[in-house]
Amino acid sequence: MTAYRRFRDIRQFGPVKVATFHDGRGIERHAAACTAPRCDFSAEYNNRSAAELAARTHRCSA
Repeated sequence: MTAYRRFRDIRQFGPVKVATFHDGRGIERHAAACTAPRCDFSAEYNNRSAAELAARTHRCSA
């Protein structure tokens, strides 16, 4: 079963979007995902600063 996630506090750093959400256990998590075509980068982090760092340093391989 897939989880329905409600994203908030969405910011964009180049092609990468960073958002905050609550996981299935109610813990606040942060996601970074690239919106460029053919780029499959996405990751979840425990803190916002790590997600923003990943967004700033991401280089698309496509």
